[in-house]
Amino acid sequence: MKSNFLFPHHFKRIGWVLFILGVIVGVFYIAKESDLEFLDVTVFSIAEQSLMGDTSYFSFLKNNIHDEITCLLLIIGAMLIVFSKEKSEDEFISKIRLESLAWATYVNYSILIISILFIYEMTFFMILLFNMFTVLIFFIIRFNWALSKTKKQLRDEE
Repeated sequence: MKSNFLFPHHFKRIGWVLFILGVIVGVFYIAKESDLEFLDVTVFSIAEQSLMGDTSYFSFLKNNIHDEITCLLLIIGAMLIVFSKEKSEDEFISKIRLESLAWATYVNYSILIISILFIYEMTFFMILLFNMFTVLIFFIIRFNWALSKTKKQLRDEE
């Protein structure tokens, strides 16, 4: 089966490196009370709203980019993992891939619905932040679990 939308298999390794680095940087970001000063840079902003409510468009501002680096590492790494071919990509793996994507989407939005109903204020905002990554993470977990389960069944049959 030809999959034009998947990256070559070797991108998966790059994805794992970026993803693990993103997790390490993210844990450091959450655990650290203050931002790393050397990451304070001037950045271009399409839109920015200050605490006083003033909004500026298409401007430059001083910002610490620790959180942006963390998010980019996690998202790009996870996308490379999720959208890279397996060594032997066939119709069965495509079926597992599709089922895993559906399952991850159901789980992700079920958690989001429960959060909308029962969690409020800044805790809800934190859940929304993590929600950027969870559909990819749920897919990685489900897809790899299904692949390993299938490989184990094949070994047991032999």
